[in-house]
Amino acid sequence: MHIRRFDRGYSRRKFLRDAALGTLATGVLKPLWAAMAEDGDIRGAYPEELLSIDNYSGGKISTGDVIDASNVEQVKDLLEPIRYQQIRDHGRTLTVVPTTTDPYRLSPWEYVEATLRNAGKARFDANGNVVTADGQPWIGGTPFPDPTEARHLYASQVLSWGRHDASFYAIKIYNVDLDGRISFEYNGGWAELNTVARVSMEPKPYWPEHQDKLRFQSVFFLEPFNFRGTSFLNIWDYDQNKFPLLYGYVPEFRRIRQFPTSQRFEPLLPKTTLYLSDAWGAGDPMGTWGNFRIVGRGPFLAGLSGNFNAAHDNWEHGSHGGALDQSFWDTKVELVPEAIVIECEPTGFARAPISKKRLWFDARNQALIGMVTYDRRGEPYRSFDGAYSLYEAGDKTVMDGQHPYWSWTQVIASDIQTGKVTRMEQVRQLEDFHFSGANNPDIYDAYLTQQALQRLGRV
Repeated sequence: MHIRRFDRGYSRRKFLRDAALGTLATGVLKPLWAAMAEDGDIRGAYPEELLSIDNYSGGKISTGDVIDASNVEQVKDLLEPIRYQQIRDHGRTLTVVPTTTDPYRLSPWEYVEATLRNAGKARFDANGNVVTADGQPWIGGTPFPDPTEARHLYASQVLSWGRHDASFYAIKIYNVDLDGRISFEYNGGWAELNTVARVSMEPKPYWPEHQDKLRFQSVFFLEPFNFRGTSFLNIWDYDQNKFPLLYGYVPEFRRIRQFPTSQRFEPLLPKTTLYLSDAWGAGDPMGTWGNFRIVGRGPFLAGLSGNFNAAHDNWEHGSHGGALDQSFWDTKVELVPEAIVIECEPTGFARAPISKKRLWFDARNQALIGMVTYDRRGEPYRSFDGAYSLYEAGDKTVMDGQHPYWSWTQVIASDIQTGKVTRMEQVRQLEDFHFSGANNPDIYDAYLTQQALQRLGRV
């Protein structure tokens, strides 16, 4: 007979005790960061109950099972309320895969190496910006791998959205109404390039000509035809108290227009539930949000592996649920041993339509794994959940230099108050020109200048 050293409630008591003391120390049996640095694995930090859904649920849910309306009550405490409701009432399902214990499978390889190499070198300066000991911009990787406060988690997300120095995502977007019908479809591209905290592309860690900035980011649309060429360009200052410069190209007027810098809560396109502010859960400078606080900690179900669809030549994903089986992505989730939940408020916006947002971070890699925003009355407004993956399956692997490509695969943005859903996925390519990938030095000239916006507007 196998006797467990720790009973099923040990972790819960540990999380509650830390919360009562107002402390945050990741890991249960030993510090998580120490386990990863010493062992290259997370298993030394957590008891068996947090490393397997089978152990956590007492055998009621097993790896390989599908979570649906018939068994979702067994894992209700591992889901944010909107996903629970969607599974219980609207036919959404989740397939459970094993928990990932190797940190190199949870972020780009170079990003993990930089995190290990630069541990202990980050601090906040007097203006709330992350800097090195000598006051220079951050040099790469997660700045606070052993977080002790909510700002540490949010800072990691702001500084490197996709965890690559440069990324281009070919994207398909589907807007699904409450009756299950797809009301709009959009195709387009999203590009982002860090000018500091670079870990793969030369020059690194800084692009000297732009060391005063954090990133260039753009988004453009190819379909439907009446929005073809519509595009936006954000240029972020490194100072997180300054709004990015925001430019847009409107094909009807054939010119670049500068938009108000604080106009970040407007839908990018009609019928979508996506704002610039929503990007990666940290679409605004950190200094424009405040009252950061940790509000929860414990296990969670999220998509961190197995979500690359190699069976489709263009990486497209299947859907299910809702009245017409097209409301939700087919998604694989794993038991996250420890998620840290924080809240913050939009202190830099006079008329923000939301009062706060709640974000779930995976303690293993500090990646965002869930977000809920609240309206000005304090009622839940919109919910976001997505999935990441190494892009490998069987004998098919998408390479990023010498290592498999790691990235997001899909996102579901749900308007809780109307029941509408926006599904977004990263695909291999759009048309014959736009291919998803990372760390391509051509991304800047192709997508991240005003001239690039004009060129894209003429296609």
